[in-house]
Amino acid sequence: MRILGIDYGTKKIGIAISDETNTIALPHGVIDTDGEYLDKIKEIVKKNKITRIVVGMPITLKGEKGKRALETEDFINELACKIENIEIVEWDERLSTRFSERILNKANVKGRKNKKKVIDKIAATFILQGYLDSLI
Repeated sequence: MRILGIDYGTKKIGIAISDETNTIALPHGVIDTDGEYLDKIKEIVKKNKITRIVVGMPITLKGEKGKRALETEDFINELACKIENIEIVEWDERLSTRFSERILNKANVKGRKNKKKVIDKIAATFILQGYLDSLI
């Protein structure tokens, strides 16, 4: 059974999935939030036999929940209603997007458009890997 990692954004949602041993997080894709994005996540959960979902919670550097965190909490509540009987865990995602940007810069990924295509799934991978590492 696998674990799903989510980097929630109001325009795009980054998705990562653990390997079967729940040791390594792997980037999976990006879902646009227009349309039936909850159905798409539900399909990924079913297809990949996901047993737990980890959602990055955008806590401020001061440790507080701001507007983005409240939006993420709303998303988690909607997700819990759509996908029943699955544990959803909040995970501190501080700086995950910044780390993702650094990786893309080091990998010489050029252009804003190219970076935007992958940054959300890389951030989801950082979030999920942090959670998986905490299980060891």
